[in-house]
Amino acid sequence: MKRILIVDDDVELCELLEEYLQAEGFGTDVVYDGKEGLKQALTGDYAIVVLDIMIPTISGFQVLQAIRSRSNIPVLMLTARGEDIDRIVGLEMGADDYLPKPFNPRELVARIRAILRRALPDSDAMAASMASEKTVLGDVEIDIGVRLAFRGGKRLELTTVEFNLLEVLFRNAGRVVSREELARGALGRSLGMYDRSVDVHISSLRRKLGQHPGGIERIRTVRGSGYLYALPYPPTDVGVVGK
Repeated sequence: MKRILIVDDDVELCELLEEYLQAEGFGTDVVYDGKEGLKQALTGDYAIVVLDIMIPTISGFQVLQAIRSRSNIPVLMLTARGEDIDRIVGLEMGADDYLPKPFNPRELVARIRAILRRALPDSDAMAASMASEKTVLGDVEIDIGVRLAFRGGKRLELTTVEFNLLEVLFRNAGRVVSREELARGALGRSLGMYDRSVDVHISSLRRKLGQHPGGIERIRTVRGSGYLYALPYPPTDVGVVGK
């Protein structure tokens, strides 16, 4: 049973979420303040953290920042409706997704399942990937089986969504991938109106990847269309190993 940590000081909401998530087959623990939430999130006992921004002792942003300095556990942020800046800041700090309050518990479950599907592949898919898919583009390599990425032999510290985006872009290197296609592949959902989730995650991924040797931008924005992972030069540096 996958366990979920809920960090929110709204007791009534937490009781509702516990009841709903347990009925969906998840185990749940609830913490009502930031410091205890951070402590629990770093135990390694949970598959995902559902984290509210406005919580006592330390804010959700502070909890997220501390988690990201030590762990890549998926984090879904809960934000106040209309607070677009909170959503953007949360994504920039490493949240995997966000959900504005008030929300339908069914949507929360759908978001959680989408994140977990991409963070924790099933055993058969994992075995197949480990056997056959280490993809190399120039000086960057991704190992889909163990969900690790390397640049110049050094490991890149990517969040779940950043790795998902890189995987989709790698599979389509040299062609434009729409924002909607990236959202479905990396977030497991469609984009809402004015939803900048993909753009913020791409910006963070760009920062971590840097440029191709020679100063060529790895991930290019194609205005009005989406994003393109530029093939390295020379093109013979592209390949799949491990088959």
